[in-house]
Amino acid sequence: MNEKAQNINETADEEVVKERERKQFYKMTKTPIPRLIIGLGIPTTLSMMVTSLYNLADTYFVSLIGNDSVTAAVSNLLALMSIIQAIGFTFGMGSGNIVSRLLGKRDREGADKVASSAFFIAAAFGLIILIFGFLFLTPLMKLFGSKQADVLRYSKEYAPYILIAAPFMCMSFVMNNLLRAEGKAVLSMIGLICGAVVNVVLDPILIFAAGLGIAGAAIATCVSQILSFCILLGMFLSKKTIVRLRARSISKKFEVYWNVASTGFPSFCRQVLASLCTVFLNNAANAYGGEAAQAALGVVQKMFMLAFSISLGIGQGYQPVLGYNYSAKRFDRVRTAYLFTLAFSTCLMFCFATVCAILAPHIMSMFSLSAQATDIGTLTLRLQCICMPLLPVNFMVGITYQAVGSRFIAFLLSTSRQGLFYIPAVLILPKLFQLFGVQCCQAVSDFFAFFFAVPFTVLFFKTLKKEEIKAKEENAEMSSDIKWEAPNFDE
Repeated sequence: MNEKAQNINETADEEVVKERERKQFYKMTKTPIPRLIIGLGIPTTLSMMVTSLYNLADTYFVSLIGNDSVTAAVSNLLALMSIIQAIGFTFGMGSGNIVSRLLGKRDREGADKVASSAFFIAAAFGLIILIFGFLFLTPLMKLFGSKQADVLRYSKEYAPYILIAAPFMCMSFVMNNLLRAEGKAVLSMIGLICGAVVNVVLDPILIFAAGLGIAGAAIATCVSQILSFCILLGMFLSKKTIVRLRARSISKKFEVYWNVASTGFPSFCRQVLASLCTVFLNNAANAYGGEAAQAALGVVQKMFMLAFSISLGIGQGYQPVLGYNYSAKRFDRVRTAYLFTLAFSTCLMFCFATVCAILAPHIMSMFSLSAQATDIGTLTLRLQCICMPLLPVNFMVGITYQAVGSRFIAFLLSTSRQGLFYIPAVLILPKLFQLFGVQCCQAVSDFFAFFFAVPFTVLFFKTLKKEEIKAKEENAEMSSDIKWEAPNFDE
């Protein structure tokens, strides 16, 4: 009797999920594009900005201690956060892109398998980061730029708590991207915002009231990340989602993990290169400006991450729209979604850059830096604002090729901004122009990355037009049940 009742409950749950899936498919393929992009993009952007605020809040409250060494230590740990994000984004973006395409094809069972496998492999890699980090803590801190004795000591106080949070952060990135892949950006935003609020509240309490200093900031970040994880996991366990995370859905086939990892590999490269760029920048700043330059550029980097999160957030809101409609062969909606998202995110970036450029001295003064560090940071931030509006072009075309499964071009675009332009800039310009060379590296790399992305944008629209014509011809000549394969953009 119990078994019969259980089967009835499972059947009822299955019908509920199927109905939810049908409604979501209709929403993603029929809702007017501007309303859909804004509805998904704004919550996703807020979520990404909240992620940036985790780091920015720590930097702000730590800076109130009034020691450039402490601020430099927290800034140097941005490289560690980038590595954790690299793993999270690899399995998160990889699984999210595949899941959105599978849901567009109405293959929910396949989506469950991909999601569950990505979730548990992300947990495993998070544990590897934790163990490796504790075993090689001192060499890693020195590698990340904490070479001076005081900066190294503060970095070693801060890093262990970030390492403890690493597995939870990796799993949270996967769940966030799965929610966005379904078109449920608001649910993703709830988990992140709750964590951010706790982080901001705990920072002053633990740093100053409890007298824990820089360790208090790290504990606040750790606790907030674990809380976000618990909230996000609760959404999946309470069956508020289409995709389900289940142990029995974990795949034993290597092909599933390879597809997730290879699809997410451009995101991995982007984040690893970001970490590598941070290391090079910290070392160059230390060589040409000392602790003051390190502290100033650390603050500017986190302000830039806040700006980048605008472009990234709108792009991730666009990604499930692209995945659903591309798989449904609604190429007209794909084209409209691309152009609208690009225009919308560019306008937002222009506004953000304008405000930052005007208020740069006031922004830097908020972080209680020394006068020298404030001056260095003000000029650096204004230089970066010049090319901020160009960011969406490079990012949009990269996420588009990644979402449609064109792995090679997506890899090339994701590595171009940092690998082809930023790293050479940070290695060459400081030697030519000393500290000014360090300050203008980001702007120079963004300028060249913009022009690098333009031909690939043109290529995508040309290929999309061909596929649209091909689909119309097939619909006219062949039956509707013929199997359709995604085009190979790499050729």
